[in-house]
Amino acid sequence: MPDPTDILRLAVYPPIGIARLGKSENYWSMGVPGPGGPCSEILIDRGPAYGADGDFSAEDRYLEFWNLVFMQDELSAVRSKEDFDISGSLPKKNIDTGMGLERVAFMTQGVENMYEIDVMFPVIERAMELSGRKYGADHDDDVRFRVVADHVRSSMMLIGDGVTPGNEGRGYVLRRLLRRAVRSMRLLGYEDPSLPELMPISRDKMGETYLDLVRDWDRIARVAYGEEDTFRKTLQAGTQIFDLAASDVKKSGATTLAGEQAFALHDTYGFPIDLTLEMAAEQGLVVDEPGFRALMAEQRDRAKADARSKKGQHEDTTIYRGILDAHGPTEWLAYETLQTESRPLALLSAGGATKVLGEGEIGELVLDRTPFYAESGGQAADAGVIDFDGGRLEVLDVQRPIKGLVVHQVRVTEGELTADAAGLLAKVDPGWRIGARQAHSGTHVVHAALRQVLGPSALQSGSFNRPGYLRLDFGWTQALRPEQVREIEHVSQQALRSDLPVAWDYMTLEQARDWGAIALFGETYDNSKVRVVEIGGPWSRELCGGTHVEHSSQIGTIVVTGEASVGSGSRRIEAFTGIEGFDYLSRERDVVGQLTTLLKTRPDDLVGRVTDLVDRLKSVEKEVEKARVTQLLAGGVSLAAQATDVNGIAVVAYRVDGAGGGDVRTLALDVRSKLDRAGAVVIAGVQDGKIAVVAAVNDAARERGVSANELVRAIGSMIGGKGGGKDDVAQGGGSDATRLDEALALVSTEIARTAG
Repeated sequence: MPDPTDILRLAVYPPIGIARLGKSENYWSMGVPGPGGPCSEILIDRGPAYGADGDFSAEDRYLEFWNLVFMQDELSAVRSKEDFDISGSLPKKNIDTGMGLERVAFMTQGVENMYEIDVMFPVIERAMELSGRKYGADHDDDVRFRVVADHVRSSMMLIGDGVTPGNEGRGYVLRRLLRRAVRSMRLLGYEDPSLPELMPISRDKMGETYLDLVRDWDRIARVAYGEEDTFRKTLQAGTQIFDLAASDVKKSGATTLAGEQAFALHDTYGFPIDLTLEMAAEQGLVVDEPGFRALMAEQRDRAKADARSKKGQHEDTTIYRGILDAHGPTEWLAYETLQTESRPLALLSAGGATKVLGEGEIGELVLDRTPFYAESGGQAADAGVIDFDGGRLEVLDVQRPIKGLVVHQVRVTEGELTADAAGLLAKVDPGWRIGARQAHSGTHVVHAALRQVLGPSALQSGSFNRPGYLRLDFGWTQALRPEQVREIEHVSQQALRSDLPVAWDYMTLEQARDWGAIALFGETYDNSKVRVVEIGGPWSRELCGGTHVEHSSQIGTIVVTGEASVGSGSRRIEAFTGIEGFDYLSRERDVVGQLTTLLKTRPDDLVGRVTDLVDRLKSVEKEVEKARVTQLLAGGVSLAAQATDVNGIAVVAYRVDGAGGGDVRTLALDVRSKLDRAGAVVIAGVQDGKIAVVAAVNDAARERGVSANELVRAIGSMIGGKGGGKDDVAQGGGSDATRLDEALALVSTEIARTAG
């Protein structure tokens, strides 16, 4: 620990209060109260500066008592939070006192902790009103109240900054915060939607300082409330799955819920592990947390490996850093030209340096200069070729594995490439680049049209474009109406027709924001210089490093092909541009032409004609179904008459080929209704290799001990399936039809045993 007098000298502030002072030999101990006791402690020298007796009083100067962070070293080769190398000292050392405004408010407002300050406690007060529980009466409830106050506010601020709930990165953090707040309210006893009751209170308090919260409230509320609605449905479905899993564990005599089951709840239903842990504890079970964590780690590793393989990247970037250190950054000329004379700096294969690539082999090539656009900002990498004396390379992909270095993934199509080859000519495919420029500019146009139609809160959250195609993800909780999609397409086409100028300029990030440029949340920008692309002046201004057309009319066309959900609170628009857009319209025209010829109608009447045919088809299908069921039930009387007597119980065990589960159930219940004495009916249907079994037992047979549930279980064990239900009706299935007849013969034996 640093010398206490140094701490005193660094952290003394004007008198603002005292909290829990206690003597410890020659030092004073000062602790900050928190939910679990003091969250930090500091020792203060009891010297003459505070009087001969070392006592503190309200007139003395006091030491602020949170932890200090001394920042002085720059780290490298970070292997974990405890294992790293120190590359040197920071150019400017500093000390983070952690003296935030809320900590000062906590000290000056005479409250016990930061959850009780004036910008947070009103949320707790409202949560008390909704739940009927009192803050300060129960420790567990107090923790839940604090979770609600903190998470509601944190979620609101994240959404305000542009984050949307998701399964990765910031989006996953936001989702966890929102869902934990909702769950805490449920644990407090409040079952109705809680965010519409709580978040506006946090908005009113925080909005006094953060004005954007008020301006963007519609978007913030839509995202937050939509996530709660989704989680409430998830909670209901997932709880049912959890209850079944917990029941199976208890029946087996075990006390541990498997890690696989906890992982399935998380992966399929979005259950945070702490929710599964709590629900398990309520039922006297524990969860295999190590198993769950291992499966989570495997999933993350697979995702990372998949992403790297798709981009031709390696987990270890050491070799790339060595190339950059030896040769400096790549001279990147994608904005200036489609062709450069270049020389190779490094030739790689299987993650290491190589001297030669033979015909047909794939490797990575680093050039001193390149005209190829490396994939970034949602734009796919350029395609093209690299010619050399006696051979040619096909460029498969272009990436930036580390900042400043451009790496080409290539296939040797002719000749043999050596690491010291001279006279390389790198050539971007002009047609590819034109299509890429059209698609990227088209993405900006669609984004601007989207905001014009839906409002400024419809912000892009991600995008991808390649020649002739674009997709744009945006934060929105509801499906767009067909007329909204048409209007977005119409506004986009109007922008193309207006031949809006496309321009770009470089400026600082602060200047770009002042200019109204939109930055994609989650992207990292250079504060000293960013590139701003505008279309039609202020109509569309975005930070972007992609390639673009010079006038909007050069995009050719924008044809919206679909709009769909890609997750809670996120929608996606897809469109074709340029010649690909015209090709799409041409194919649509051909389909319409074929249908009008086939149906002998005009294009304008096509929808009405198809609707009429569909209605007629549905009517015919209903009649056919009615006739089929009538025919099926007609056999019920015959089956009931053929019942076998087993110890005074009428037994029907029958196989129906070509019948599904619904038909089997209908027939079983019908036959049971026609039995005039104690009886049991088992009908098995086989359709597309799958077996459906239904057992129906009347009251008189149940009084003799016959159970439909036990009959289905017995049959299911023989046909490779399972099933269950109640004593009067049960159903199940299986996959081994070769033993079905044997299983049906078992019905009489089973009834004879139970009703003997």
